[in-house]
Amino acid sequence: MAETATERPNKVQISDIGPSRKKLSIEIPVETVAEHLGTSLDTLMVETELPGFRKGRAPRRLVERRFGSTLKREAKNQLVSQAYSKAVEENKLRVIGEPFSEDLLKIEIEEGKPLSFEIEIEVLPEFDLPKFEGITVKRPTFEITDDLVKRELDRLLLNEGRLEPKTKPGAGDYLTGHAVMTDDAGEKHYDIGDAVIQIPTADKNGRGMILGVLVDDLGPQIGSVEVGDTFTVKTTGPENHENDKLRGKALTINFTVNRADEIIPATEQEVAERYSLESPEKVREIIRERIGQRIAIDQQAAMRGQVAKWLSDNVDIETPERVTAAQAARTLERRRLELAYRGTDPQKIEEQIAELRASSREAAVRELKLFFALDRAAEHFDVKITESELNGRIAQMASMRGERPEKLRQDLFARNQIGMVWNQIREHKTLDAIIAKANVEDISLEEFNKLFGGENAGGGESAAPAKKPKPKAKKDDDAGDETAEAKPKSRSKKKAE
Repeated sequence: MAETATERPNKVQISDIGPSRKKLSIEIPVETVAEHLGTSLDTLMVETELPGFRKGRAPRRLVERRFGSTLKREAKNQLVSQAYSKAVEENKLRVIGEPFSEDLLKIEIEEGKPLSFEIEIEVLPEFDLPKFEGITVKRPTFEITDDLVKRELDRLLLNEGRLEPKTKPGAGDYLTGHAVMTDDAGEKHYDIGDAVIQIPTADKNGRGMILGVLVDDLGPQIGSVEVGDTFTVKTTGPENHENDKLRGKALTINFTVNRADEIIPATEQEVAERYSLESPEKVREIIRERIGQRIAIDQQAAMRGQVAKWLSDNVDIETPERVTAAQAARTLERRRLELAYRGTDPQKIEEQIAELRASSREAAVRELKLFFALDRAAEHFDVKITESELNGRIAQMASMRGERPEKLRQDLFARNQIGMVWNQIREHKTLDAIIAKANVEDISLEEFNKLFGGENAGGGESAAPAKKPKPKAKKDDDAGDETAEAKPKSRSKKKAE
């Protein structure tokens, strides 16, 4: 009986090319290549109908001459995919991210020769977990103060406010316009026709965000502008941007102002009427109830933050030499989803994402270590996620954002983020399993903030009495990430949309 292609082993060599990175050198035997090409050609001959010949009756040489290059290209793609998958499975490689090859596109199948290629991959590192028993975790006790209710009420009134167009905008106002980002070589990275930025408020000391990048002197670079003006912002690409083409590059952003708006907060009476509540006092009452509901979430988030830091500090992981674009994007999406879960305002989310992009390599590596450590700890605790848990988390997030759960679920699928939600639940359950083994001590919020700088305290964000309008972030179809600042949607007839 003739030997089949699946019975001929490929030659596979695996070499370490850096922490958490490996190179697969694979050679597919010439017999396997020839057999695959022959089978593909036989199939093609049966299905091909050429002028002057009945279907399936065209001469083999004519079919090969007509479709040979396409046949070889498709055969190469199939052989490479099969050989790569088999090498990963047989060698039990735990691949993260997408495989990478500089030369694969240039390689062509040559008759009478084996097919050889190299692929670089990122893998989960090998390391030992620390012992989880005996950890001390502080749990902050929250008090629902009038000041906290007032702060949440002010945020709600701002989100429910209207946009008033201005010709001469000032600090805190929003600019909508055409933004183009280029680097010092003249390469265009973003061309967004309806981008939104906010002129930094006085408390920001000129610091602000434009196209997802934090600029320390954004305010002074914007200067005094009017609708119709064009201004130029110069900055340097963040070290940990998920688009590695921007990292460390001198960037120029030209922004043409098409319109400017000031947000006029709604009144308590307007909000009460909008949500069919009998009085403004009822608005405050519901806000207080919502804050109470958030306390448990905020307490758990505070404890998870401590455990996450402890885990990062107590695992010895050889991290990659550089944070790749895929790793950076993964870290940013994890943070964005976590902030959304906790009810953080969309604009604050994008500001924190921009901060993370601008953070040091050491901070990026810590985030990466935590990702690896939580994955291993989840295996240690045998954490499983059910469909009902996934649906419950989506419903909870939808409630925070004032959306229908089914719409949010569709959006998550469309953006390919369901996996991120699944992973968030897995990480939360893993951290909670560690907390269950810890010594939990209750302390006041004031004392907690002194110890941790308020870093892990939630504070009851997003306590709207009912559906809260979604802030609007616009981006160009070609932009790969959120590059516009969030802006509350106007309820007046004139909208900055």
